[in-house]
Amino acid sequence: MPNDAGFGSRSEPPHVARPPGRSWRTLVLAACLIATFMAAVESSIVATTIPTIVADLGGFNAFSWVFTIYLLTQAVSIPVYGRLADMYGRRPVIFAGTGLFLTGSALCGLAWDMPSLIVFRALEGFGAGAIQPIAATILGDIYTPTERAKVQGLVSSVFGIAAVIGPSLGAFLIQYITWRAVFWVNIPIGLLAIVMLALFLKENVEHRKRGIDWIGSTLLLIAFGSLMVALVQGGQLGALAVTGLVGVGVAALVALFLHERSTAEPMLPLELWRTNRLVVVGSLGSCFAGAVMMGVSAFLPAYVQGAMGHTALSGGLVLGAMSVSWALASLFAGRLMARTSYRSVAMLGSASLIAGGLMLVLLRPDHGPLWASVGSFVIGIGMGFCNTVFIVSIQASVPWRQRGAATSSSMFLRFVGQAVGAAGCGAVLNVTMRALDPAAAGAVDGMLDPVIRATIAPEEVLRLTAILAESLRNTYVLATILAVVTLVISAALPRGLNPRMQVKPD
Repeated sequence: MPNDAGFGSRSEPPHVARPPGRSWRTLVLAACLIATFMAAVESSIVATTIPTIVADLGGFNAFSWVFTIYLLTQAVSIPVYGRLADMYGRRPVIFAGTGLFLTGSALCGLAWDMPSLIVFRALEGFGAGAIQPIAATILGDIYTPTERAKVQGLVSSVFGIAAVIGPSLGAFLIQYITWRAVFWVNIPIGLLAIVMLALFLKENVEHRKRGIDWIGSTLLLIAFGSLMVALVQGGQLGALAVTGLVGVGVAALVALFLHERSTAEPMLPLELWRTNRLVVVGSLGSCFAGAVMMGVSAFLPAYVQGAMGHTALSGGLVLGAMSVSWALASLFAGRLMARTSYRSVAMLGSASLIAGGLMLVLLRPDHGPLWASVGSFVIGIGMGFCNTVFIVSIQASVPWRQRGAATSSSMFLRFVGQAVGAAGCGAVLNVTMRALDPAAAGAVDGMLDPVIRATIAPEEVLRLTAILAESLRNTYVLATILAVVTLVISAALPRGLNPRMQVKPD
């Protein structure tokens, strides 16, 4: 009978030094939960308050970049942080990343227009690349595969708590202080996480001289950055500029592939992708599930406020339904996959993504927030199942020396998927809106501000509502197509495999 302690025994890997007492893992878990909570609150507050930010700063046709640039810089930095964590240990890497994230958050609160906010969000994203991946890697180090299934469910439940607190806190800050404070709430939370990890996480790391693939990281940023600009802003740049951007992006991708094959220390662990089926399937599944999630969450509050005419709090609560069900489903998924298989849970989650996407495709402004909340809730169930099963299966399939790279690889593709989802849905939104009325983007800014909306003529409100609702509906069509792709990928997981069957020596 296999020992489900994971990689040979229930003792911790030699790289993790166990302090005196039995509560050290609980304290480290608490610190990782706090760090995850910070990232989750940041996401839920920004997604909820972005209509208010746009109403203040302007630039509705560029607001998807507030999400896209953050996710893009986060994605390209994740492999670097993963490599650094395997070289120098988890502690210094998560400390440095969190510090950079907090600096970016402070500057976001000082933004004076949309371009400056986008630049500061890029800086914030470069720091965020270390938080969730390294926190997940730390938990993968100190818990066994069977325990990880339960712990990852607990980690995901933090998103539910953040979803309840985030929208309410965001609405409070907007009404009584300023939208700028939604970025500043990260600072005390991040500092607490750093202090706790400094006190309770001890490592014995054998430092090895290994290179960082800065060339690969730069090529990746150029490739995805060029393609994202072409995708989101293509309608405003002209055919020649778009062709040039696409050409640069494709050339950079080809150069990246050739470079990663020839370099001794590649940024992306291609050897894992060649030899480990679970890493490939789990990473691709995370990519497309992340695209579905971002394609919905980035635009749903705008539908509730702009097309339905409800408050920022209502938009936040609709989005919060997704995070609450995500948390509950994650807790259940950890138990379910231990009794069934990774494949069964992933396919069930993918089916939920499709069902929730179809509900949002059928959404109309007169349905009200309840219909939107139910669709959001169903999608959250799918995300809870999919994300938990993908990360647990990947971490259990590799030893300690590769776990940082494998975890980072999965999260890298998840955030690439989120960036592509935000950019793709933003492109669909802009193209549809320009097709219906080229001047609508500027007028829609006022639809997101209750004060300005009240001054718009009723017939103009009805016209803009129809344009906005149709444009956003097409984004949900794209999200549903991405959910179908997630289902196909989930079906490629091995039949019958679950956490109790995976045993690998560290």
